[in-house]
Amino acid sequence: MSRIDLPATSEAAPAASQPLLEGVRKSLGSVPNLFRITANSPAALEGYLGLNGALSKGRLSPQTRERIALAVAQINGCDYCLSAHSYLGRNLAKLDEAEIAANRNGRSSDPKADAAVRFAALLVRERGQVSDADVAVVKLAGYDESEIVEIVAHVALNTLTNYLNEALDTPIDFPVVSARAA
Repeated sequence: MSRIDLPATSEAAPAASQPLLEGVRKSLGSVPNLFRITANSPAALEGYLGLNGALSKGRLSPQTRERIALAVAQINGCDYCLSAHSYLGRNLAKLDEAEIAANRNGRSSDPKADAAVRFAALLVRERGQVSDADVAVVKLAGYDESEIVEIVAHVALNTLTNYLNEALDTPIDFPVVSARAA
């Protein structure tokens, strides 16, 4: 049971959140619990959807975005996000089980993606306090400044959802994956 209200339907959410939730439903076919619990604050829901939408138009591939989400969720111990991104990674990004396991361990079998995932994991562990050498490694792997900024932004976006789900105990509505099982 969540620690705050989880609107049972989009209509039960605050009025300002209802059109945003309808957009989620049209996009995904349903409204996962993360969106419903975040809808308690229309401003937070709008902010999350805005950043998520903007980053989806960025230069990082959907596969790399899912890889980063898995690494961040594992480090932050967020079972909700691990469950969601394992499902999305498998079914939308077409990552195989070995790749998902590597991502959860802060790595990738793809050499270029490996640099992004390792950098993302380092950002989480070091709370953004990375070195010149750490950034240079990502550049050497072939990421430009725009993509490096996007990696940082994806870490921030995923940390937001990790914190929301952990702090509010959002019920998992995907096949359950546990951070403790890495």
